[in-house]
Amino acid sequence: MQFMFEKLLAFGLAMALIPVDAVAQTLDLTRQRQGERAAPMNFHGRYLVSLSDADMLASAYVDGQLGPREGRDTLSVIPLGGHVRDLRAYETEASNSVAGPPVAVAVTPDGHYALVVETFRPRPDGDWQNQRFSDLQQGDRISVFDLSNPTRPAKVQEVVIAERPTSVSISRNGSLVAVTFHPNGAGAETPLALIPFRAGQLGQPTYPELAHVPGGQELIHAEWHPTQDVLALVNATTVEVSFARLNRQGDTLSLEPWGNAVQVEKAPFMARFTPDGRHVIVNGLYWGLDVEGQWSEAPRGSLVSIRLEAGTQADGSPRHALVSRAITGVSPEGLAISPNGRYVVTTNLERSYLPYNDDRVTWFSSLTLMTLDPQTGQLNRVADYPFDGILPEAAAFDASSQYLAVVNYDFFDDRTQGGSIDFWRIASDPLNPQPMLVQTRYSVPVTRGAHSMVLVP
Repeated sequence: MQFMFEKLLAFGLAMALIPVDAVAQTLDLTRQRQGERAAPMNFHGRYLVSLSDADMLASAYVDGQLGPREGRDTLSVIPLGGHVRDLRAYETEASNSVAGPPVAVAVTPDGHYALVVETFRPRPDGDWQNQRFSDLQQGDRISVFDLSNPTRPAKVQEVVIAERPTSVSISRNGSLVAVTFHPNGAGAETPLALIPFRAGQLGQPTYPELAHVPGGQELIHAEWHPTQDVLALVNATTVEVSFARLNRQGDTLSLEPWGNAVQVEKAPFMARFTPDGRHVIVNGLYWGLDVEGQWSEAPRGSLVSIRLEAGTQADGSPRHALVSRAITGVSPEGLAISPNGRYVVTTNLERSYLPYNDDRVTWFSSLTLMTLDPQTGQLNRVADYPFDGILPEAAAFDASSQYLAVVNYDFFDDRTQGGSIDFWRIASDPLNPQPMLVQTRYSVPVTRGAHSMVLVP
């Protein structure tokens, strides 16, 4: 014991003689080495842009009760660069609604402007205990936000359009915006608007005729092709995707059918083109009046892949063909395709949005990862990845295709305020190269109600 005491005393005296700077340098070196050991997490891109609907709890879809408000509807911008642990969101008020597909925001190809559609107006101030989802008034706006300084996003224009817009998409050169409308709003007569966009300003909307989409049908999403003046039109009523080519006659715009419509699967919600434009991917939620609970007890959903111009029809027009399908988790509202065209992820609500006292609630949401063959359009389901979150409606890959940002609408622990943007990575075992998704511990807080999101690469 005496020997041990003498050794400890000698060590203590030696440490006391080491200069403070030397100790600090040693600690810094230790931290650096620890930093070098950190798992890879380098999310590439300029910034993420998301929307939050602060007007309702996720459970309002089931019991109709909006619940207490947390803040105001917002547009959030997360500038990227540096380590993801240091990221933060910069927010500004932007009227929007989660009640629709997660395509309520689009960003111009140069990344300078964001366009946001207002499906429902903000709820009035008042006694939240008596405010219900059915009380919300239909929106009729599209707003433009300047993102030139992503730490100070600012609304620069607001234009009145037809009622209850549900989706927004901007053309490959940024000159034309497409907006769809719910049939309970303007969609009974006007399912689609085309709006010129020049020098950061929206022009006068036009409402072209769509002979293959009769009035009253639900055109739930219109998505521009990445290399052609072509729109993919998702018709939730007829459960099909059709295609329309843009015609310009001076300042007059019109759309004509381009090839055949393709039958997809029950309750299609949105469409995304692959980066090369050869295929379009469409989700099916399997909701409906003939489903128990309409949506709250839906079975697993699906994705289908459609190859454009797979052949030629007798009249010389292109023939588009469904080439693949795969099963997802329950209610895959959002889908994202990686920039390299090799991965697809769906964000699955499961039954996370049900009221806490509902025996059917799942205390988790999930992601489904698939691989995609860019040449054939073949989808291959890898796995589902449950996580602790509520109503995740959207995801976005980073520019490297190795990382994923996922919106989290709310938390099961009501003491945690707001929503979040959570970060995942594509990973694999070196001895088994099958890709998998891994949730990281990195997350950026945003206003509660996060739903739509895009990456500005």
